[in-house]
Amino acid sequence: MDLLSRLSRFNARHPWSHNDFYRRWIAGQVASSGARHVLDVGCGTGNLIDRLRLRAVSVTGLEPDPPTARIAAARFAGTDTVVIEEAGFGQRDRNRRWDAITLVAVLHHLPLSETLRELRECLSPGGRLVVIGCYREASPGDFLISTAALVANPVMGLIKHPAPARSLPVQMTAPTAAARETLDEIRVEAAATLPGARIRRRLFWRYSLVYDKPAA
Repeated sequence: MDLLSRLSRFNARHPWSHNDFYRRWIAGQVASSGARHVLDVGCGTGNLIDRLRLRAVSVTGLEPDPPTARIAAARFAGTDTVVIEEAGFGQRDRNRRWDAITLVAVLHHLPLSETLRELRECLSPGGRLVVIGCYREASPGDFLISTAALVANPVMGLIKHPAPARSLPVQMTAPTAAARETLDEIRVEAAATLPGARIRRRLFWRYSLVYDKPAA
């Protein structure tokens, strides 16, 4: 059995969420913007919302996968500051604007150019967009970071899930899709649609994008 197969089997026994790894950072970005009303697109089971609601006046979570949306809705039942909608981004309230919008491993499921434009329009003046996204590996830099992630991933798995798992955690069972755009393509589109957006390559096959909409 080759090394990658062994790593895959090990990681399956010690699963952990690469998306949850960035929860604290995302919540900090939202909090530092002073956002009061937040939209979390593709909220999953609500792990990020659990942090966002501590600082915001209200958090709306959109989740198109019915079983996942039901889990999130049950989790926050009776919480006046959180609303979970079984809906995708295209089914949002188009008349509403938010002080901050977050997307975690969601943007690559959607048409990039159109979605970035609509996200900008959904922000209130002075609002902040925070994205943790997936990209298609293409450059030497991509593969270098990927190699580092391959080494770090099982270590994190042992730390976060030391006992061998019989099944994936529920937050890791929602439908997934392969990324279409490279990081360079995302940078080009963001520069055209979200002037001033800050994009960084991140560990564990992710990148971050932060955009502040002008106040005027």
